[in-house]
Amino acid sequence: MESNGYPEEGGIAVRLRQILLELARRHEDIAHAEAAAVPYWAPQPTSVSGHRAAASTLRFEADRLLLPAS
Repeated sequence: MESNGYPEEGGIAVRLRQILLELARRHEDIAHAEAAAVPYWAPQPTSVSGHRAAASTLRFEADRLLLPAS
């Protein structure tokens, strides 16, 4: 991310990325717990897919913070 002369911007981007990755990890943990509570032969609850999609989106957004600003 481009700093535009403000040194704290880089730190904010790093912290925001950490928060997004932590949220993604929590969504994955919830998805795993919900999937584990269902017998292997039963369909997974739709919330499992939702949590996994949320985690994927959060990781994508976190990775976008690594790209230089255009």
